Amino acid sequence: MPLSAHQLGHDGEDAALRYLEQRGYTLVHRNYRHRRAEVDLIVRQGHELLVFVEVKARSSVQYGHPEEFVTERKRQLLRLAAEQVQEDLSWSGDIRFDIVALTPTAAGLRVEHFEDAFY
Repeated sequence: MPLSAHQLGHDGEDAALRYLEQRGYTLVHRNYRHRRAEVDLIVRQGHELLVFVEVKARSSVQYGHPEEFVTERKRQLLRLAAEQVQEDLSWSGDIRFDIVALTPTAAGLRVEHFEDAFY
């Protein structure tokens, strides 16, 4: 039985977080909300870089790759949330916006990490 969209999204966030942590990132916040914006993952790389991560999981690529579904509106909301987080944390380091795209394959889960996906 296929996963519900909600369960696929939650499992995708778990897998994306494991992937990032294995690469040395540290979780700062999960599912951060500010007004109408939600950031799936906020991670830190060292003490100088804060990364806002949009996780996109799709059950197949039949209708397009997951990373193609990050709309301009979603990007605007992520930027708005990023401004608030920087203020909350008094963050003076650099920031970056990434996308982690996940799709199931016969061998398991394909994870693609797009660093600096947008500004």
